[in-house]
Amino acid sequence: MCSCWSAFGSALGRCVGKHRDNGSVTPSTDHPDSPAEQTPQTQRKKSFSSSDVLPSTPRSGDEILRQSSGLRVFSFGDLKSATRNFRPDSWIGEGGFGHVFKGWIDENGTAAVRPGSGLTVAVKQLNPEGFQGHREWLAEVNFLGQLHHFNLVKLIGYCAEDEHRLLVYEFMPRGSLENHLFRKGSLPLTWAIRMKVALGAAQGLAFLHREAVIYRDFKTSNILLDHDYTAKLSDFGLAKDGPEGDKTHVSTRIMGTYGYAAPEYVMTGHLTARSDVYSFGVVFLEMLTGRRSMDKSRPTGEHNLVEWARPYLHDKRRIFRLVDPKLDGQCPMKAFQKAAQLAAACLSRDAKSRPDMKEIVRHLEPLQVTSDITGQLQPLNYNTNPYPSSRPRPLIVNGNFSHHGNNNSPKGHTHHHRNGFPSPASGGGAPNQQRYQASPRRSPARFNRR
Repeated sequence: MCSCWSAFGSALGRCVGKHRDNGSVTPSTDHPDSPAEQTPQTQRKKSFSSSDVLPSTPRSGDEILRQSSGLRVFSFGDLKSATRNFRPDSWIGEGGFGHVFKGWIDENGTAAVRPGSGLTVAVKQLNPEGFQGHREWLAEVNFLGQLHHFNLVKLIGYCAEDEHRLLVYEFMPRGSLENHLFRKGSLPLTWAIRMKVALGAAQGLAFLHREAVIYRDFKTSNILLDHDYTAKLSDFGLAKDGPEGDKTHVSTRIMGTYGYAAPEYVMTGHLTARSDVYSFGVVFLEMLTGRRSMDKSRPTGEHNLVEWARPYLHDKRRIFRLVDPKLDGQCPMKAFQKAAQLAAACLSRDAKSRPDMKEIVRHLEPLQVTSDITGQLQPLNYNTNPYPSSRPRPLIVNGNFSHHGNNNSPKGHTHHHRNGFPSPASGGGAPNQQRYQASPRRSPARFNRR
């Protein structure tokens, strides 16, 4: 096993038995939470019985992986065969993680099968020199290995052999929302399909917030679409557990993508579920307007989509200026006005004024035009990149946004605002709850995620 992975595993083990409190590390208590104090987050961590104790020796990265027992463990040879030796015609895209290849595996195992048979998968291969590293790779396994929902992309398994780090997902044949909205030559999405995608993505976020998880990287390239345009969230490398107990936020290094991050998070480094709500508002506005969140090719004053759109969002006489020309007059204006009002609420500068994801789902449901979807399905393009684009992930470095793959982001400062998570007692959470599986409780072993 490579020395960098061994060193990382050792560092990972030192985090066991500790928890973060507003950026500081303090010893954790050994007694179990009382029933009244339990949250979805603490329940997920308790895979040990009350008589179990944390091991005194450092836990390796391999031990963390073994806790995701529902995932298939692939050998590098399995995936090399499944992708036909990672040959160029199996390549379907690349992102901050590395290259993505299309492959075929046995329906119930790990063996490769003949192309076109068995189960079609997307194989992400970690680039050791890329933006994302072992920490993000483990975060992906940790979250997607234990959280299951109709609107989250399914992680089938992983490979952690020698220096190789790969993840195996269900294949999403229609690629990313980003490609459908912005790539030249793509057929325009109809109003009905846009509303369906928005609802599916909102349901995925609502589920995560119910599980006290903050996604932190909600953007069009991370929303993947299956054959009937069902939206599924992907790329959990930056996801974080939400605040525990009476804490209102999580203090973290500022990371994400320029144009999508909530202003209070950029200013303070304090993360809440309402930070995700702001990002949802940006994506929803992109879907309404057909414009990117940041586009310096546009005239001065229109580079930042949110700031350009704000004056029109509440003005019924000028709101038509926001409509994506590709909708070509088929957009119902009353529905568009309601959608614009929802986007405006999500984009409130005051985080406390933003709706939670449960409310957003409730407002999106009346905007669905399900009877029109079937006749609007477009031919599949199996060469579509189903994962984030090849552009480097923009980061915030030393208070400024940078387009380089650099992890040296500053820590946030102290600032308080509302948690934003729905209370388990109130029944808040993702609608359509019959569509997700009960999450296996996550192990007490934790690693110091950003």
